[in-house]
Amino acid sequence: MLLSLFSGCGGLDLGFEQAGFSTGLAYDIRPHSVLSWNRNRPKHPVARVTDIRTLSVAEMDADHGRQFSPKGVVGGPPCQSFTNANSSKRADDPRSELVARFFKIALDLHTRSPLDFIVMENVPELATERYKSTLAPQIAALEQSGFVCSQAILNAKNFGVAQSRRRLFLVALNKKVYGGRKWTEPTKLDTIIDVRKAIGGLPSPTFYSRGLEPSQIDYHANHWCMVPKSPKFGTALLLEGKSTGRSFKKLDWDRPSFTVSYGHREVHVHPDATRRLSVHEAMLLQGFPKKFTLEGSLSSQITQVSEAVPPPMARVIAESIKATATAGVPR
Repeated sequence: MLLSLFSGCGGLDLGFEQAGFSTGLAYDIRPHSVLSWNRNRPKHPVARVTDIRTLSVAEMDADHGRQFSPKGVVGGPPCQSFTNANSSKRADDPRSELVARFFKIALDLHTRSPLDFIVMENVPELATERYKSTLAPQIAALEQSGFVCSQAILNAKNFGVAQSRRRLFLVALNKKVYGGRKWTEPTKLDTIIDVRKAIGGLPSPTFYSRGLEPSQIDYHANHWCMVPKSPKFGTALLLEGKSTGRSFKKLDWDRPSFTVSYGHREVHVHPDATRRLSVHEAMLLQGFPKKFTLEGSLSSQITQVSEAVPPPMARVIAESIKATATAGVPR
């Protein structure tokens, strides 16, 4: 059983669930993200809207209905304080403290009932010298608590996801459970999935209009996008697979997508160049199942899909942890 912190709509959790784990509790501060998490798990709606800065072990016990003793803690603390994509980073950004908060909660649980593992996902910049003062104390605390820590920067395109998305994974394994073994990163897959395989052949999406209800959106409740207004759409100004500024990155049918991480006006341009991607198309580029559905407004859905961990990538991380547990065990 897992605890998920900063769960978002549940991409990281879904990958672990696909690998055979179950989620006991999930927390996020955004109500629409929690609605999405629970909607896609109607038989197990354990996500809660909570400010993780104030989350306590007692609150988790109350939400669980008894003492909450997960075997793993997973999550992706907000990365805006560290990513190079944020051109207006501030040294006093309060979100930078949430990495420490993630590990504090995990170790509070570990003190009461030992954890098997902890997994944190974040942007690669967090592992650089610039942010050593953020991550190094957390690794030291984990090691003092009996964990063996490993880090790897992985690209989602190497693990069954139709996009180039580099992310840092820090995996801490309990020495007693794993015999002191270190986690090793999963082996890259031989096949790279391109945009065509992920979203080719879909019908045209529904364009946004005020008051539009999900039931009025054809094909899939998330297959909608903004009305294309720029004169660049449908012209040679948008070259396939090229960027004409941050706001106009046009995808190439025969390559993986750019990183699915969008600002309000920066959703990537569809390979046909006539519009931006729909939310559903972005979800498929992230590797979500076709039936997975997001709740909330169009802008909220764009935020949810942008911040999610690609489920196929999460699954291989989960499977690699399982493989570490059985390494060296006679059959």
